[in-house]
Amino acid sequence: MKFAAGSILLALLLSIGDASAASFDCRRAQTPDEIAICDNRDLNDMDVKMATLLDIAKGFMLMGERGATMDAQREWLARRRKCGANVECLRRSYRQRIDELEQAIGAIRERSQF
Repeated sequence: MKFAAGSILLALLLSIGDASAASFDCRRAQTPDEIAICDNRDLNDMDVKMATLLDIAKGFMLMGERGATMDAQREWLARRRKCGANVECLRRSYRQRIDELEQAIGAIRERSQF
């Protein structure tokens, strides 16, 4: 089973309604990390990219892989929250999680190619 991750990513990015909105509702942002993400376009974009990659990865993972990925996501969110409003810490955190998800998608693509 082959898939074009780039095409899927592009389709998902284009389907995101309000480009100024993070992957969560900024009107309900309460914690320092959420507020910083909503107030910073770069972090906002990174959040949307991370959420999109997570959705792509989950869509092609086996059942057990999905559970482990969601556990890792919850752990990452806890680490992100520790950054508070520190923009550089949040950027590093997003870069790391995006890299992890891109690697997971690459591994899925490798095993899907015959």
